[in-house]
Amino acid sequence: MEKKKSVHTDEGLQGNERIEEAILALQQEPTEELLAHTLTVLRKRMQEKGQFIVAVEPPVGDGTMKLQTIRTKDGGLWWMAFTGFDEELRGSGSVMSTFMADMGQLFRSAVSVEDIQGVIVNPWNRTLMMDKNLIKITLGEGNH
Repeated sequence: MEKKKSVHTDEGLQGNERIEEAILALQQEPTEELLAHTLTVLRKRMQEKGQFIVAVEPPVGDGTMKLQTIRTKDGGLWWMAFTGFDEELRGSGSVMSTFMADMGQLFRSAVSVEDIQGVIVNPWNRTLMMDKNLIKITLGEGNH
């Protein structure tokens, strides 16, 4: 008998706890092996049509929505993605407009957008900064 998930868990987020567990292990022991394991877990969730929660900016004059970015100390701009609502609510203290995004589509978009460095998964807690190289590896396009 499997444990019943919270009613608040969206179908596309079910299984993302495996990503959080892999990131936690990587944070506790940052090795190449655990990084490779974490990227493998991400790839599997992506292949299962897993989703992230992404924050969007309110639409401006042209009516297009833009993904919310976070600026790192080095000046780089990153998209934010959350594995679940708990991770999203941990952070900024401000209410964000969010929607569900297919992991694969988000990663492919991140690689093609010049202005950003990559995607920060769970910027407030179980954090993984995925630069474009790590994203390409996750997509199966990088140098393994």
